[in-house]
Amino acid sequence: MLIIEKGKRIGQRLWKSHLVKTIVAVLLIFFSLDFFFPILISVPYSTIITARDGSILHTFLSRDDKWRMYAELNEITPTLRDAILFKEDKYFRYHPGFNPIAMLRAAARNLLTGRRTSGASTITMQTVRLLEPRERTYGSKLIELFRALQLEVHYSKDEILQLYLNLIPYGGNIEGLKSASLLYFGKPPVLLSLAELTTLTIIPNRPSSLRLGTRNTLIIQERNRWLARFRKAKLFNDETIDDAQTEPLTAYRREAPQLAPHLSRRLRAENPNTPIVHSTLNPTAQATTEQLVRHYADRIRAYNIHNSAVLIVDNQSREVVAYVGSADFGNVFDGGQVDGVRSVRSPGSALKPLLYGLAFDAGIITPKTKLADVPINFGGYEPDNYDRRFNGPVTAEFALANSLNIPAVALLKEIGTPSLVSTLQKAGFSAIKKQAKELGLSMILGGCGVTLEEMTRLYAGLANGGALEELHFIFPSPPAPLPKRERGAVASFSLPSPVLGEGPGVREMREIRLISPEAAYLVTHTLTQITRPDLPNNFDNSYHLPRIAWKTGTSYGRRDAWSIGYNQRYTVGVWVGNFSGVGVPELSGANTATPLLFQLFNVLDYNSPTGWFKTPKGATKLSMRLICPETGDVPGEFCQNPVTDYCIMGVSRYRHCQHRKAIFTNAAGTISYCAQCRPDSGSVRKSYPNLSPELVAFYQSRHIPFEAVPPHNPACERVFGSAEQTGPQIISLTNGSEYFINPKQPAEMELSCQAANDVQTVFWYLNDKLYCRAKPTEAIFFKSRPGALKISCADDKGRSSDIRILVRNE
Repeated sequence: MLIIEKGKRIGQRLWKSHLVKTIVAVLLIFFSLDFFFPILISVPYSTIITARDGSILHTFLSRDDKWRMYAELNEITPTLRDAILFKEDKYFRYHPGFNPIAMLRAAARNLLTGRRTSGASTITMQTVRLLEPRERTYGSKLIELFRALQLEVHYSKDEILQLYLNLIPYGGNIEGLKSASLLYFGKPPVLLSLAELTTLTIIPNRPSSLRLGTRNTLIIQERNRWLARFRKAKLFNDETIDDAQTEPLTAYRREAPQLAPHLSRRLRAENPNTPIVHSTLNPTAQATTEQLVRHYADRIRAYNIHNSAVLIVDNQSREVVAYVGSADFGNVFDGGQVDGVRSVRSPGSALKPLLYGLAFDAGIITPKTKLADVPINFGGYEPDNYDRRFNGPVTAEFALANSLNIPAVALLKEIGTPSLVSTLQKAGFSAIKKQAKELGLSMILGGCGVTLEEMTRLYAGLANGGALEELHFIFPSPPAPLPKRERGAVASFSLPSPVLGEGPGVREMREIRLISPEAAYLVTHTLTQITRPDLPNNFDNSYHLPRIAWKTGTSYGRRDAWSIGYNQRYTVGVWVGNFSGVGVPELSGANTATPLLFQLFNVLDYNSPTGWFKTPKGATKLSMRLICPETGDVPGEFCQNPVTDYCIMGVSRYRHCQHRKAIFTNAAGTISYCAQCRPDSGSVRKSYPNLSPELVAFYQSRHIPFEAVPPHNPACERVFGSAEQTGPQIISLTNGSEYFINPKQPAEMELSCQAANDVQTVFWYLNDKLYCRAKPTEAIFFKSRPGALKISCADDKGRSSDIRILVRNE
């Protein structure tokens, strides 16, 4: 109890003393001023874009047009720290922001000499002066003292030193040691020698007289003088000092790094307040890709093709490892600053793999399902193949590998355009989101807008089993603890590594399932085939053909050439064309874009050790089954040579093949019978091809012989038809359309149809009145009057179909 009472008495005496009261009052005044007048650390740094290994790709001027590059804490080496502290502030670690002994000494010298010979400024005070430049007066010195105390209270010594090194001047518009290191020595601070570090520590005191690159001899003398001081203070060993004193000075003004210009500009715009943006680019892959694209563009310039763009993605991490927006960024005449990776272009046939994947998942087709590659009218839309040839019945895998247009349009019509549009919207195709209400069947042939980035992301999804993820352009830094600061302070400079916590650059791990792993595997298996027309002419016998799955595309008018390929490691997207939109006859995905694609794979990932795609793990639905090669359906009664084909169990359509049908004929096979007129004896059951009307019309137009059903028994008087059978398909004119005619000289309008192979005669009706009879393949012409018109076509089996049109005067 006595000790406690004694302590209380001592405390009361201390509190009553003037010294304690003065200290408390000073502290209260300081923190009040600190609260109402916080120190603002808002430094506009130059934006630096780095590669995945930390090397600098591109730098930009700050908002105030200075080269002021942000140096991270780990770039301040012990050698740099020791040299700068010895020269500028030996007691930096110990004083509270100002050195009272140095200030008293400087004041005495100034009074004795009658002029200012020493300022006694610490690094902290110099930092304040760099942040808030003022006239050199005693009043300014008091404000600097207050601001220095604020810095010491709110930030650590390392953070203050870091800020100082980021702001020290080097003449002109160069500020900060990192800027000087890169622009005068061409290397980051961590790679500087002692001689180079010493050089950079002496320049800020005399930036106008000690100009690097112009007065190097004077700088060497001053450098060696300070190195001698380091030796005397035993700051470094004698051998290190000797090497530094004999080292030549090769400093000169260099250009700032300007690699990967398109991505660098993009990342700067997306992260405007981040001084260092750590991109995912592989510097070797980026440099190699830029060189290949530039050389390839030089070769094809003779064909009036001036631009190319390439995007390379790591399939496992979805990180972009190379990004080339154009062949030559500096080519203003050809639009080199346009970013071809993000430009909206027509995809040509490059969307077909996704369509076939959706068709696999819908159960509509399997790889060997037969599709008709023949002229078809889709409600007035009559697509043509790239080579203007037709192949008749083809398998789905042949149609995809050969990029046939008509089977693709037929598949899209069966699946439904909204289904494909919805999938592409889900995949993030921005232009398609805007065009959604206007898109029709032509979109699968290029009638929509896409970007190379979107297409490459889509194919990377195919390479990952149909799972789509966002592409990653930057590495998000792990969140670092924020330093203590007061209201209004901005302390982003003091973070060990800038945090990309918000904005477009942040990595998102959201996965979107576009198609099943089974469908993706079937698409990949098909796109791996090399016996196809989009193999470049000069690669068909090459030993350096990379093992990849790829698809080409050529837009209407030959304005865009695409080739996008992938293996297990990379997805590479290539676009070639002109940013002006000028078409070129020689431009094609196969012969213009694919050679560059192959070169990229051969250089970046030739003989990839990652292996090839295997059957998806856990994909028990993917199986093999016997099918009829004539249709791809399960073998039926007349299928004699079945083959195997992939199918997705529980999904793929299961129906028996009906490529042939049973018909009763007479013994000679010249007359066919229906169930009502078949005689009790003498009839023979035979099988005949069950061809669709469009195939019949195709065979007849090409004079391809086929086995036709004999004419029906003329003695049969029964009018018949089946609900399962449709009448002739009217392919001209188009149902629901309006036609304009010149009333003075009305043009003739054409009628044509497609009928089954058992039809010999068709009957045309105009407004329910018989107009004429003709063969199914015969074109009929008539002149119409203005008004609504009903057109009917009936075959000799009693089956019919109708359309309605409206005829108007011009």
